[in-house]
Amino acid sequence: MSHVVDDAGRTLSLSQPPGRIVSLVPSLTELLFALGAGPRLVGATRFCVSPSEATRIFRVGGTKNPDLVLVNAEENRREDVERLAAAGIAAYVTFPTTVAAGIALARRLGDLLGLGAAGAAIADRQEAARAMGAAARPATPPRVFCPIWKRPWMSFNRDTFAHDMLEHAGGANVCAQETPRYPVVDPRVLRTEPPALVLLPSEPYRFSRRDLADVHALFEGVSGRPPAVRFVDGQALTWYGSRIDWGLEQLRRALAGT
Repeated sequence: MSHVVDDAGRTLSLSQPPGRIVSLVPSLTELLFALGAGPRLVGATRFCVSPSEATRIFRVGGTKNPDLVLVNAEENRREDVERLAAAGIAAYVTFPTTVAAGIALARRLGDLLGLGAAGAAIADRQEAARAMGAAARPATPPRVFCPIWKRPWMSFNRDTFAHDMLEHAGGANVCAQETPRYPVVDPRVLRTEPPALVLLPSEPYRFSRRDLADVHALFEGVSGRPPAVRFVDGQALTWYGSRIDWGLEQLRRALAGT
């Protein structure tokens, strides 16, 4: 019998590595395949589309209970986790808010699934990418506004995984000190001290060129050079699991304009 503690501080007791797994988090579904545990996946959400094999997994439900359900404290409802626990189904709650925590999660899930070597290999690769980024971080990082929604404009503060990814990639989040974790942004504040760069991600709001006029309108009348505007894959900001190193590279390229 092994005992593991998840990111919600809950202790799960497992008699053996789980053989039937349901994932309710797209980035964790991807991580399962990277660990070599894809064949154990018996249920996933309709948003679990990577890798392509995940699209052939049954979309949540079935006649047999899984051994383990992977959830996220932010993406899934607390009452659903409680129902799983009441039904005697082990639910592992994840909630990484830093790059280091995301890397540690890959290692922990590898151990949990009896695939420690695979988890360690992913974590080591990601740690190397994190260390390389830290060494190359500029002394004065560019100030970046990265909205995740518009009407109203919203972003993220320092207590989020997206913030830590942006910081590790070499950017300074202008909303770092705002509250709550995903604050509504007052355009007047942005105009008071304009950022050097506006980074537009593809999710959760899918920013595209049709949004550029609204972005430029945010800084109308501001003296000096207007901020540069660049697009980035939103998964680079928010998908932990197996692609943290990829995400850091995508963000570095976006910050550099390459």
